[in-house]
Amino acid sequence: MTYQYQDLITLFNRCFSESFNTRLIKGGDEPIYTPAGNDCTYHQVVFAHGYYASAFHEIAHWCHAGEKRRLLEDYGYWYEPDGRNEQQQAQFEQVEIIPQAIEWAFNAAAQKEFNVSSDNLDGFQADTEKFKAKVFQQVEVFLEQGFPPRATQFINALAAFYNTPLPLTLDSFSKTKTKTINKEEQYV
Repeated sequence: MTYQYQDLITLFNRCFSESFNTRLIKGGDEPIYTPAGNDCTYHQVVFAHGYYASAFHEIAHWCHAGEKRRLLEDYGYWYEPDGRNEQQQAQFEQVEIIPQAIEWAFNAAAQKEFNVSSDNLDGFQADTEKFKAKVFQQVEVFLEQGFPPRATQFINALAAFYNTPLPLTLDSFSKTKTKTINKEEQYV
């Protein structure tokens, strides 16, 4: 199957540009979310370098962010770059569980390999398999209780585009190859 970031831009914008005044934008080195303001009349989910995985990750954060957070640059989240110590890494992983579970669902809907990322190549090396297990536990919760509404809408759009049977089930995720990666591999 061929995966092109332009397809994600089209799908995302078709789903959300009118109803949420938000567009998916191919960016440069660093992904960022910017709310509408004086410089731009619409909200922007900017992903890195046209990388498919980066787009999924940034869309997942947007699908998880509440209405007030979507009015703040990068949703007002704390972020400590690569090189985090043990405590900082634990905080980072805690806030990444839900977005990465949503991201995993996007990959399942697109029939694409999913990469769990602890994003800390130059810092404390936590137990990445334990982190991956926590992300999967959140996937199980979402399968039982439902994904956030915007995530569900995008999962449905992806599934239609990639001819993936719905609803997603545990089997959908077991068919999706996964691995744990470091920051350098994240956007490949």
